[in-house]
Amino acid sequence: MTTEATLPSTSASPTARQVWTRTRGIVLAVLLLLAGAVAIAVIRSDARHGELDPRSADPRGSRAVAELLADRGVTTRVVTTLGEARAATGRDTTLLVAVPDLLTPRRQNELRSATAGSGGRTVLVAPGSPSVERLAPGVTADPATSLDSTLSPRCELPAARRAGTADTGGVRYTTTHLDADACYPSQRLATLLRLPHASGGGDTVVLGAPGILLNDRLDEHGNASLALQLLGSRPHLVWYLPSPSDSSALSPDDERDIFDLLPPGWLWGTLQLFIAAALAALWRARRLGPLVPEKLPVAIRASETVEGRARLYRAADARDRAAAALRSATRTRLAPLVGTPVSQAHAPEALLPALSAHLRGEPGDGQDLHTLLFGPPPSDDTALITLADRLDALESEVRRP
Repeated sequence: MTTEATLPSTSASPTARQVWTRTRGIVLAVLLLLAGAVAIAVIRSDARHGELDPRSADPRGSRAVAELLADRGVTTRVVTTLGEARAATGRDTTLLVAVPDLLTPRRQNELRSATAGSGGRTVLVAPGSPSVERLAPGVTADPATSLDSTLSPRCELPAARRAGTADTGGVRYTTTHLDADACYPSQRLATLLRLPHASGGGDTVVLGAPGILLNDRLDEHGNASLALQLLGSRPHLVWYLPSPSDSSALSPDDERDIFDLLPPGWLWGTLQLFIAAALAALWRARRLGPLVPEKLPVAIRASETVEGRARLYRAADARDRAAAALRSATRTRLAPLVGTPVSQAHAPEALLPALSAHLRGEPGDGQDLHTLLFGPPPSDDTALITLADRLDALESEVRRP
C-alpha cells in the first residue's frame, strides 16, 4: 500500500499546465504569423494583384495605364482563362496577352486561330522564342536582348513617331513580313513590331518589353503616349493574364502532371532545402568513431538513478522491460547466495534447484519460484509492484541466517 501511494510522485506524465508552459511560445508565434498574414492579405487585397495587372497599384502593376484609358472612354476587362480570351476577340477589341510564354503550345495555337480573323488588335508583351513564332508566324525572337532600355522609334508607324523615345528595350525581333512596321531598333533589330493581318483589318503588335505599361515608368519619356495609342485604338481592351492553372484549354491528349503546374523556382528551392537538410544532418552526425567515456561532473546517488530509470520505463509503458530488469538483477544477486555460479544465474535448471534447497519454506504466499523469477511480464502497474515486492521478499528470505 505504501508503494502504491507514492507511485504518482514519480510519474513522468506531464500535466496540462506543463504542456501549455512548454508549447505556448510556439503556439503564440504561429498565431502571430497567421494574424500578420491575414492582415497583410486584407490590406493589400484591393491594391496588389501582381505584375502587369491593370488592377494593381504596385510599381510593377498597370493600374495607371488602365485609368488613363478609362478617361478616354476605353473599357478594360481582365480575363484569366483562354476561353474568356477567345470569346472576347472582336473587331472593336484590343486583346493584350501579358505573359505569352506561360501559355502551352496548344493554347498558343488556339489563341492565334481566334485572333487571326477577328479584325481586332492583339498585343503580345515580351514573347520569347518559340512563343512568338506560334502567336505571330513569321516573327523570330533573337536570343540576345537589347542593351539599352530607352530607344528611339526610327520607323514610320504614326503611334511611335508621336510618342518618341520610349522604354521598349528588351527582346529583339526579326520578321519576314515585308509590310510590317519595325520600330525602336537596337543594333538593327526591332523591339516593337506591328504586323497587319492579311484579312479582316486587324493587326498584331509585338512589344519587346513591358516597361511602357508599368506604373513606375509610365510617366517617363513617351511611354504613356505609346501605351495609350497601342491599347486605345479600339473602344474595348481585354487584358489577358495567363495562368498555369487554367484548365479550360486542356484536352485528354495533353500530357500534364503536377510538376507542370510548378514554376521552375519551386523546384530549385526544394533542391536547396534538401541540400541544407543533408548538410545539417551531416553536421549533427559529425562525431564519428567510438564514444569517449568521460567522468561525470557530479556524483549522482544510486536512488536518483533508479528513480530516473523507473520514470523512463513508466513513460514508455515498458512493464515487460522493467520486470525483466528486476528479475535479472534478483537472479544475479541470489546465485552466489545459494552456491550457483553467476554465469548460470539465468538458467532455471541450475538456479531453481539450488534455491529450493536453500529455502526452508515457500516464499511469501507460495508463489512458484519459476513463475516468480522466469515468468511472463506483469499485465498492469499493480502486478509490477507486486512482483517487485515478492522478489524483495524472496531475496530477504534467502539472506536470512
